Amino acid sequence: MQPSNSKKLTATNLGFPRIGPARELKWALEGYWAGRLGAEELELKAASLRAARWEVQRKAGIEQIPSGDFSLYDHVLDTALLVGAVPDRFREGIGDTHLDLLFAMARGAVSARGEVAPLEMTKWFDTNYHYLVPELSPRHEFKLFSLKPMEEFKEALQLGIETRPVLLGPVSFLRLSKSTEVRSSTLSLLDRLLPVYGEVLAQLAAAGANWVQFDEPCLAQDVPVELLEGIGSAYAYLRQRVPGIKILVASYFASLGANLGAALALPVDAIHLDVVRGRSDLEPALEQAPDGMVLSLGVVDGRSVWSTDPGPALAILRQAAAKLGPERLLVAPSCSLLHVPVSLGGEDGLDSEMLSWLAFAEEKLAELSLLSRGLDPDIEADPGVESLRQRASSRRDSPRRVNAEVRARLGQITEADLRRPEEAAVRHREWLAERALPPLPTTTIGSFPQRAELRQARAQLRRGEIDEPSYQKVMEDEITRVVRFQEELGLDLLVHGEPERNDMVEYFAELLDGFVTTKLGWVQSYGSRCVKPPIVFGDVSRRAPMTVRWSTFAQSLTPKLVKGMLTGPVTIQQWSFPRDDVPRSQTGFEIALALRDEVADLQAAGIRVIQIDEPAFREAAPLRMADRAEYLRWAIDSFRLAAGGAGRGVQVHTHMCYSEFGDMIEAIAELDADVLYIEAARSGMELLRAFAEVGYPNDVGPGVYDIHSLIPTQAEMAERLRAAAGVIPPERLWANPDCGLKTRGWAEIEPSLRNLVGAARQVAAELQPALAGSR
Repeated sequence: MQPSNSKKLTATNLGFPRIGPARELKWALEGYWAGRLGAEELELKAASLRAARWEVQRKAGIEQIPSGDFSLYDHVLDTALLVGAVPDRFREGIGDTHLDLLFAMARGAVSARGEVAPLEMTKWFDTNYHYLVPELSPRHEFKLFSLKPMEEFKEALQLGIETRPVLLGPVSFLRLSKSTEVRSSTLSLLDRLLPVYGEVLAQLAAAGANWVQFDEPCLAQDVPVELLEGIGSAYAYLRQRVPGIKILVASYFASLGANLGAALALPVDAIHLDVVRGRSDLEPALEQAPDGMVLSLGVVDGRSVWSTDPGPALAILRQAAAKLGPERLLVAPSCSLLHVPVSLGGEDGLDSEMLSWLAFAEEKLAELSLLSRGLDPDIEADPGVESLRQRASSRRDSPRRVNAEVRARLGQITEADLRRPEEAAVRHREWLAERALPPLPTTTIGSFPQRAELRQARAQLRRGEIDEPSYQKVMEDEITRVVRFQEELGLDLLVHGEPERNDMVEYFAELLDGFVTTKLGWVQSYGSRCVKPPIVFGDVSRRAPMTVRWSTFAQSLTPKLVKGMLTGPVTIQQWSFPRDDVPRSQTGFEIALALRDEVADLQAAGIRVIQIDEPAFREAAPLRMADRAEYLRWAIDSFRLAAGGAGRGVQVHTHMCYSEFGDMIEAIAELDADVLYIEAARSGMELLRAFAEVGYPNDVGPGVYDIHSLIPTQAEMAERLRAAAGVIPPERLWANPDCGLKTRGWAEIEPSLRNLVGAARQVAAELQPALAGSR
């Protein structure tokens, strides 16, 4: 596990996908939750997945293999359990086992005292991975509560594989947590937390660990001075507590920038740098690294599916080796490979050229092993390097990337294309004058659960086993069922339920030129939830209308309004694997033009509410504030370009969820959406205060129930609506769930939505004096 003293560099990895090549973890978890699988069987399946992951990395030539990066749900939640950060509501009547507590904190539970709400969930930095937000009171006393890192290290050792345990660093853990009291900083708890980390480190050393990896991705953000001071004191304490074990501190997703000096001053043995997204850190790090400090250089992009171009990667490694010597270098991915699919094996639906351009997690391990021989004087003639070079050249020169018509249209965009007709307030009055909606109108976010028959019909159509009319009949029957269901519940603004869609991004990618989709390219989003991001390889354009058929059919079934449902340009790109050969802004505008045409077609077909969802709007923002202005300009303009296809008489709605939006309210207001639906239930409507403080001008639909939790009561939702009405003018308030309902079951949706409608009617009656004449 020591860095090599030869010219060969040490290949290492920061983390590996957990779900398994065929999503084995997903099926095991859902089997356990449904009662089909016992706790012991679940643990055996998890152990089998861990063993397979370690063996794949060992066979690929990875010398420092991570352990502890596997999780049954989320690594931040695992860390909360490790240090005893368990809120009081989970301490009694939840269950008898560690699994009971783990899943209660993640998903909610029923205890002897009643329903217990889960932890909040939000995005892991600028990725589509969701983590559970630990809750800490200013008086919290930490204690070692779980032995997971030590157990998994020993588990690997019994298989003959010495690993490098991975822990979420103490400072990042506190920064990612929330305080249960306003104006109380979680960082103030660092001195109480460190003894537990010290105990974990000591136990790992006693078990035989030589290296431990502490992930501190907060260093890639703008951080207060006290955080940098805290991180210095934290690692000074850990170094003194267990002097014999080697410590690697890893940061990723962006450059360290102004935090680089503090990172290099830490009393640790190695620092990991993401030199894909933070290339600017390399030269100063080589100059400032203390004698003896090892640098782990992330030269293989851990968030991209493109095969590595060996030229730039080898140049970086040679530059670093000339300065530090090969014994002080580790060759690594930029970040954990958690964010890419497991393997290209089984992707027989991609043509050979496209397949040659790609590298998933297993292929990236092979790239790391190859690059570790980068100082060999004959490496340029190595067949593996030549293959990588040819792949990069093939993609760079391929005519498949460029569509001249699309690029010409990009050049014709004007400021007028980015504006809706009239100001929002005028549009609002005109729209309401033609339509009767009750106070606190109710709606859903868009999707409903999909029965097995629907998924089967899509698969049969794809395989040619049924024809298009047969497929359309299945979809029409389901849309009819969903519309009648919503009418019976009394919802005010309806949706068609999206039965034809496999995923809110993949569906559009399959209908747009410039994208390819995979068969098995699954990535974990949270818990058992996996997504299959499409791949953007070229200029994007729309071949034909994508949603008009289903939206107009739904509208023909009811006198109530039915929303047209689109995914926005930022989210389509962010939840895909993007190009790396053009700016993100270019792809964003290309997608926006395709959506603009769809919006115009929906309006022409009689649809009067069009929802353009942007749940990734906050997630896609750069981690550092100095880099956000450029992003926000093109992100706002791309949404407005898409929405600009809507003329008079049409409302544009949007939905955002599971991110911290407090510092972006003004940018969200610039989108100029007539109605914004936003996740707010898990945070107790806290987010809405930020909207009130900036005077958000348009309608807001706060999520009044968390779809991932237990069935909410009417009283609970009524209380949340009252809280919302305290900060948002009631005449601009809607009532809705916090997210789409596709992942839920019909048995829970029916009572939840019935209670939602009841709560809205109840609170509207209470607020009638304030609402009189407003709608």
